[in-house]
Amino acid sequence: MIRTVWFYLMLVVSSFVHAATVIVAALVGVKRRPGGRGIYDWGTTDWARDLLDAAGTPVRVEGLERIPRDGPVVYASNHSSMFDIWALAATLPGSVRFVGKQELVKIPLLGRAMVTAGHVVIDRPHPRRAVEAYARAGAVIKGGVSAVVFPEGTRSRTGELLPFKNAPFGLAIAAQVPVVPVYVHHTFEILPKGGIRLRPRPIRILVGDPIATEGMGVDQRQELRDRVRPAILALKARVDSGPGRR
Repeated sequence: MIRTVWFYLMLVVSSFVHAATVIVAALVGVKRRPGGRGIYDWGTTDWARDLLDAAGTPVRVEGLERIPRDGPVVYASNHSSMFDIWALAATLPGSVRFVGKQELVKIPLLGRAMVTAGHVVIDRPHPRRAVEAYARAGAVIKGGVSAVVFPEGTRSRTGELLPFKNAPFGLAIAAQVPVVPVYVHHTFEILPKGGIRLRPRPIRILVGDPIATEGMGVDQRQELRDRVRPAILALKARVDSGPGRR
């Protein structure tokens, strides 16, 4: 219980500090820096690391060497907890932005900081706005920033992989960048959707081989989806059957 209270205290304090810093930086005209070294990258990665430390959930990543280093990518990950976001934000290399739901903008201060830092929100109930948001995300990627998408569209309430949406794969195809499958393990046990009390344990992230999109058309979104989902399931199977599953 003490760990849970400490985590939520840090969630409030660290969120305020990092969000306020990002917003002020934008107001005074601080420019973006490539490579994950600027204030807008710090606002996400350092915030995530604060929360992981407060929760007592260290992260181990396997397969970072598989990530192409000659340009941005789209990471496609499973999603069963807010800890997926923090674990990925703390460990993925370079400049990384998340593609999330419109409702996140309503969070006081933090929502504005997200948009200011370059994260992209999707208004899914309104197709035209969603298309515009994916176009903005594509522009971000072409500017040298990688994106993280959660193709399930929402957090799984069981921890099992949900069916995938097509739209995130259209983003990767439009930007003509590889999709890197990622599986995040143990976050569901730490804090499932709707949960409050933490159950800390180490987080394990497995990175799969990149899947090329060069030459693909947007009408091939489903084909790409049907290649990425089995790749993520294969990463999950490795975790479930391997010695490091506990």
